[in-house]
Amino acid sequence: MEDAGIGWIAAIIIGGFAGWLAERFMKSDMGVLMNIVLGIVGAMVANLLLGLIGVSLGGWLGYLVAGFLGACILIALARAIRR
Repeated sequence: MEDAGIGWIAAIIIGGFAGWLAERFMKSDMGVLMNIVLGIVGAMVANLLLGLIGVSLGGWLGYLVAGFLGACILIALARAIRR
């Protein structure tokens, strides 16, 4: 039970950091909550896309990289849809 709680806390922290990095890289301003959401959802999107080509990222660093890449993709998609 305790490990599941730590997993969610780690996902929020890593997701928030990945979202923040993507926000800075993409020159966007979304806020803390949106950074966390972008990082977590971005990691899922990136892992799905990378899985399609046979690439698997694991560990904290892998989740950070996937979250960053996925968050950048999501920010770019949001910009494209808004235009």
